[in-house]
Amino acid sequence: MQNFEFQNGTAIIFGKDQEQVVGKQTAAFGKKVLLHYGGGSIKKSGLYDRVISSLKAEGIEVFELGGVKPNPRVDLVREGVSICKKESIEFILAVGGGSVIDSAKAIAAGAYYDGDVWDYFIGKAEVDRCLPIGVVLTIPAAGSETSNGTVITNEDGMYKRSTGHQNMRPEFAILNPELTYTLPAYQTACGLTDMMAHILERYFTNEQHVDLTDRLCEGTLRSIIVNARTVIDEPVNYDARAEIMWAGTIAHNDLLGTGRIGDWASHEIEHEISGIYDIAHGAGLAIIFPAWMKYVYKHNVNRFAQYANRVWDVEIDLNDLEKTALAGIKKTEEFFHSIGMPIRLNEADIDRTHFDEMAKKATDRCPLGNFVKLEANDVHKIYELALD
Repeated sequence: MQNFEFQNGTAIIFGKDQEQVVGKQTAAFGKKVLLHYGGGSIKKSGLYDRVISSLKAEGIEVFELGGVKPNPRVDLVREGVSICKKESIEFILAVGGGSVIDSAKAIAAGAYYDGDVWDYFIGKAEVDRCLPIGVVLTIPAAGSETSNGTVITNEDGMYKRSTGHQNMRPEFAILNPELTYTLPAYQTACGLTDMMAHILERYFTNEQHVDLTDRLCEGTLRSIIVNARTVIDEPVNYDARAEIMWAGTIAHNDLLGTGRIGDWASHEIEHEISGIYDIAHGAGLAIIFPAWMKYVYKHNVNRFAQYANRVWDVEIDLNDLEKTALAGIKKTEEFFHSIGMPIRLNEADIDRTHFDEMAKKATDRCPLGNFVKLEANDVHKIYELALD
């Protein structure tokens, strides 16, 4: 097990009607707030009105910036940075899912920077200070409500890049599972895939003697799998929604990665797909992760066999661990498909056209991954495995 330091300072406020305390929580950090959100869903659901009412009750001056899209764009981040500087914003409240939260984090960092915020994403500058952020979560998926990172897309060149800093962790995150009742089944499934991928990135490690976090990863994966069908078939099942919402946070708050070195190649490989094709991140991960597994499993067949057995209940064949490992990969694909996710690029109308470009862009800074180091030719082969 690796040495580690673990500190996650985000206060979780979980349960029914908890968005009603957003005003009091926000007031502790400032009286001039940028309210950041996506499309019209929070207004249609009445959440917007409840949030505004709670903020106004605390005498908070609210400035608004909506319009966040999936795979959030740097142009909107720049607009948010301008508002924060012009209006001397003291706090950013993100109401939405991972895209809104990631956009808010980028704005929070850019508010203290004299250059272009994109500099943080290309390694030209390092984040050292951020405005404080709060979250009202509406889509359990990205885990951005407690993470220290953000991913932003630049349409100039179609780059999707990440950056992070401990100060990007939100001060509080309000998680009311009722706010997820109206999510379409496809969006719910994308979220399930995203949170599972966060766990798998940590699970496939070369680190030895990490049984405790192995078991935590496996248990969280099994909980997601057990509740997945329920939240899709019974969208207003509070208990199942609560399990999934909490699992999405646990999947990416760094607890499951303590003492181990995760991989993260699949995320980087997928970023090139959604950067060019604007596919939902979860859908892209459902395609790429099984392909990555097929490409690297021989590096540690025992770990893949363990995964198959403990997560999918595949009986271990001690005489043929490779058979067990491959059965686990197949189970993963079958599950993603069963909840409505694509598992091949051609299902998402993606062909070979940009394979060379994506493989080169994915590895232009360094080889990908830690479980197995991947160069551009390796990434290209994974795209081929994912094609059809």
